[in-house]
Amino acid sequence: MSITTTTHLNFRGDARAALEFYQSVFGGDLAVVTYQDAGSVQEESEADQVMWGQVLAGDGFHVMAYDVPARLDYDRGENSFFVSVRGQSVEEVTRHWEKLSKGATVVVPMGPAGWAPAYGMLRDRFGVVWVVDVSAAPQ
Repeated sequence: MSITTTTHLNFRGDARAALEFYQSVFGGDLAVVTYQDAGSVQEESEADQVMWGQVLAGDGFHVMAYDVPARLDYDRGENSFFVSVRGQSVEEVTRHWEKLSKGATVVVPMGPAGWAPAYGMLRDRFGVVWVVDVSAAPQ
């Protein structure tokens, strides 16, 4: 028996744009079900928002997202979560870093760290904080 974990991001109207952006960074297949598609429209203005969506790539990248309906409380908070992308080589993670950094605020520039050959942290244009690094054997 095995389990997997998948990051599920919550937005207020930006889920489709975020998922499309993450697909452009990591590749893979984009799937989106709107509230209209699911027959679950409670506010007409939210009919085309994402009730369920995901990007799933062949290399194992998987993220899910949805738009929190206006009737529910939503507070993204400050530093409430990070999404970690860990690769096997500097070249691999640098490709993702370069794409993610478009329109982002760099928190920690990508470069060598005491615990990894490469590490960086940024807040993307949707407010999601990404930690990108190369996996290294524990010292």
